Amino acid sequence: MNGAASSGRLPGNPMMWVLIASEMAVFGAGLAGYAGARILDFETFRQSQALLDWRAGALNTAVLVASGLAAALAVTARKHGQTTSARLWLALAGSLGMIFMAVKIAEYAAKAAAGIDIDTNDFFTLYYLLTGFHLAHVIFGLVLLAIAAIWTDVETMETCVAYWHMVDLVWLLIFPVLYLAP
Repeated sequence: MNGAASSGRLPGNPMMWVLIASEMAVFGAGLAGYAGARILDFETFRQSQALLDWRAGALNTAVLVASGLAAALAVTARKHGQTTSARLWLALAGSLGMIFMAVKIAEYAAKAAAGIDIDTNDFFTLYYLLTGFHLAHVIFGLVLLAIAAIWTDVETMETCVAYWHMVDLVWLLIFPVLYLAP
């Protein structure tokens, strides 16, 4: 074993970990705000949550988990000197990220067609803010995956993939809270 794991340091650039920690704090605050608002108006949140398509959320969860695996395999390939393989894994990760975007945009379109928007009620205000902010992070993460595919040194790849894993982790928190919580 070599590299970041055996040296005891976090992989990639340390400044990315500062960004990741700050982003996790922002999403944590958003989810805490959601929990507080849900307590104050449980029935509206319950009824509104029932209007979400949990299957689309579950599909997006599977897509992002698979994407995170592909990104991790890209780093492993690059550490073994397999740059072409690493780029292919990154392309798969990015393609899955684009599928996530397409599913999320389809969800938004279905809500718009039903007359549901950010002003419908507090649930949907928070739904759109949390998922929209996450979607912006997906877009930025896709840019980082492209950068990692162009500049394939290990540190760049680890840095960009660490961010992508944060995007995955945030969705793993958002999905059950917004779509599944009783």
